[in-house]
Amino acid sequence: MTRIDKAFSELSARINDMAVPGRSNGASPSIASLIGKVDAAKLRYQPGSR
Repeated sequence: MTRIDKAFSELSARINDMAVPGRSNGASPSIASLIGKVDAAKLRYQPGSR
């Protein structure tokens, strides 16, 4: 492995170990709930729905 490869590998590992701001380590929302949110948003923005 070259110096550049090693440095890149170490940097990648450090980035992956960092915590994402504003995101908890709890369970992710289910796909069904995400689809429900998208459908509700679509209904709110359809013409004549106000």
